[in-house]
Amino acid sequence: MRGRGDRLAALVDERGLDCLLVSDLVNVRYLTGFGGTNGACVCAPDVRAFLTDFRYTERAAVEVDGWEVVTVEDDWLGGIAARLSGRTGYEDHKMSVRTKGKLEDKLADGVVLEGAGGLVERLRRVKDEDELAAIAAAAELADGVWRWSLERGLTGRGEREVASAAEARMRELGAEPSFPAIVAAGPNGALPHAEPGERRIGKGELVVFDMGAKLDGYCSDGTRTFATGEPGERARGVYELVRGAQEVALAAVRSGARGEDVDAVARDPIDAAGHGDRFGHGLGHGVGLEVHEEPRVSQRSEDVLQAGEVVTIEPGVYLPGELGVRIEDLVVVTEDGHRNLSGLPKPLQIVD
Repeated sequence: MRGRGDRLAALVDERGLDCLLVSDLVNVRYLTGFGGTNGACVCAPDVRAFLTDFRYTERAAVEVDGWEVVTVEDDWLGGIAARLSGRTGYEDHKMSVRTKGKLEDKLADGVVLEGAGGLVERLRRVKDEDELAAIAAAAELADGVWRWSLERGLTGRGEREVASAAEARMRELGAEPSFPAIVAAGPNGALPHAEPGERRIGKGELVVFDMGAKLDGYCSDGTRTFATGEPGERARGVYELVRGAQEVALAAVRSGARGEDVDAVARDPIDAAGHGDRFGHGLGHGVGLEVHEEPRVSQRSEDVLQAGEVVTIEPGVYLPGELGVRIEDLVVVTEDGHRNLSGLPKPLQIVD
């Protein structure tokens, strides 16, 4: 973790700040390895301080790597304020206005807070080998849970029953869901973020099954659409349209590609088929310590992909009152393409 602190210090200097206060717990974990519920970091050219309270002193001694561990005894914000100096950046995209006001009341003369949100997220975009291995392990575990779920069948089972069983299986295997699983059958599949309900999955329906695992702090995310018997020509046509759109989008992923351009590659065939207004979300997003993080792969993205980033590629078509199809892979961006972490096949799979 020491190298991450050094890279952050360089960004702090680049912004002309004297130090940076990191209060978002996900960013704290990224920098230090600390997984508890109360911690903050102060980073400056010659300072790497991790602050927590007495509950976590021993845990921090084990988990925190490359940072001085400071236990704040009583006044949490006062203890933080005492470590800040000069022009101090803070995570204005995460810290509440109320907390900022209370912190400012405790600052020494000459210390000024300046918004500097997103600096740690810039570092988090590109994963190192350990992070890539953790994400790959989470994706592999999720693939196993899909196979386990399909072995138990879908037809006649409630959507919530299938989703809950998959989440329970993840926990049995030592992971947590990275988000609530989506199981949406038939017309419910037309809702991109459907919540599984009591509806029983019928015969000959398409079932959108969106799921991710969180293992050792890192997330996966993926979606497959299955059929419970022959779904019919129209459903098959939509499925193949989405599968083809995903294939050409995956082929466009590489270092240096613009997020909006990769999105357009997937959107073009869907537009040409007359379903452009039924693909209403972005093509993908970054995945790491959080299941939704930078970069974005969408029509409005200003991001340029870099080698080592992990992104989803997930086109979809949603026909209200009828059906939905989404196919989502999790991929590592490489210099000349991508490495796919999603192991499930993509030809339409018929499940009992």
